[in-house]
Amino acid sequence: MVIIIMGLPGSGKSFFAERLAALLHAAYASSDHIRKSMFPVRTYSSKEKEQVYDEMINRMRLAISEGKNIIMDGTFYLDNLRQKFIRNALPNCTIIFIEVIADEAIIRERLKMSRKDSEADFKVYQLLKTQWEPLKEAHLTLHSTDENIAEMLEIANQYIQSRNDKGTN
Repeated sequence: MVIIIMGLPGSGKSFFAERLAALLHAAYASSDHIRKSMFPVRTYSSKEKEQVYDEMINRMRLAISEGKNIIMDGTFYLDNLRQKFIRNALPNCTIIFIEVIADEAIIRERLKMSRKDSEADFKVYQLLKTQWEPLKEAHLTLHSTDENIAEMLEIANQYIQSRNDKGTN
């Protein structure tokens, strides 16, 4: 099972994705972690983003081939990025999309704080928001606040179980 956690910077997706991976005992791949490990100086160019997402696909395929579930954590703001993961998943692999959103006021405050791996600020959030392509696939949308992580994990776990029981892509 591949669970793609997506959302704009500051939405809370990484905070959520790390905890979901722990809850599900799943492998975890973060675009921010991978970018930092691959590029000492980050430019966020299209080529760099492509290399980061290609490495995420490699990790996804490895986890699937080893029979492990994996959480993929990134913005996934463009449809062609999401489609690339769908195309590269192995046969009989369930792909589940979860979009994490938050109120803009909360995002603004979160992006003022220093974060371990992400360098995105409010300007990056605003840019990606204008480029965001809505998800066509069935998915769960979770609204992140600063106090509802337990509820988000419970809802996500129920959704994942129902999708996995159906074997739905």
